Amino acid sequence: MCKVLRVPRSSYYRWLKDPEGQRKRKGMELDEKIKDAYFLAKGRNGSPRLAKDLQASGTPVSRTTVACHMKQMGLRSKLSKRYKVTTDSSHSYNVAPNLLNRNFYRDQPVNACVSDLTYIPCLDGFLYLTSVLDLFDRKLIGWSISDSMNASNTVIPAIRMANRNRLFPEGMIFHSDRGVQYACKQTVNVLKSLKIEQSMSRKGNCWDNAVAESFFKTFKSELIYGTKLKTKEQMRLYVFEYIESWYNHKRRFSALDNLTIDEFWEQYHIKKESIKNVA
Repeated sequence: MCKVLRVPRSSYYRWLKDPEGQRKRKGMELDEKIKDAYFLAKGRNGSPRLAKDLQASGTPVSRTTVACHMKQMGLRSKLSKRYKVTTDSSHSYNVAPNLLNRNFYRDQPVNACVSDLTYIPCLDGFLYLTSVLDLFDRKLIGWSISDSMNASNTVIPAIRMANRNRLFPEGMIFHSDRGVQYACKQTVNVLKSLKIEQSMSRKGNCWDNAVAESFFKTFKSELIYGTKLKTKEQMRLYVFEYIESWYNHKRRFSALDNLTIDEFWEQYHIKKESIKNVA
């Protein structure tokens, strides 16, 4: 048979000992690792982030290899849907100037923060989630979830949490859209008491607050869309787990060179130490 097929006898005997082959076996092992990483991330990661996860755990693999294996196994990251803007800017309050001016990258913590508010549909009504993100590392340093859209239940608790987690320095920029929750006297007075510079997007221009808008698009894509409606009590737990366990610690960010926030801080401290030692 070897003579007819022009196959060396050594290859035939090697095949008898190992019919699957080393290459196929390695491919199957990689499939298992990709599936484990995919389901650990609850289907939220595509090939770039999964490749980074595998590399971080000691498996040298490229993004294209991961993408190829995912396609063969029928694995896809959760698809995003169009994000609906819910800003109510029809009010008579004063509007702050756009101090941020789309400068979304900062080299120091709490130099500038962005904030926004969105709704979450539940079986028994709506919940409203407010976010405050530090542009330095994209971390959600403050957030609140409430049954009403009043500033006292949404924006102000989120600001106070953010200030507890990372003390706001005097003159920090706090940017948002022109929504009534941000423009009302209660919020303005809180920011003034913290000696914060308030900044607002131009009218009807969502790109001026793109990082905050992007967070909610990611949040809804990874947690809300494709998930059966929950009660408010259940959703509060889902949101807490998503933010405090996944987003702030395990999720990889393209803005951070596909690092997690924790990994980004590790590199930041290493750089600071090296600069300090050189000096």
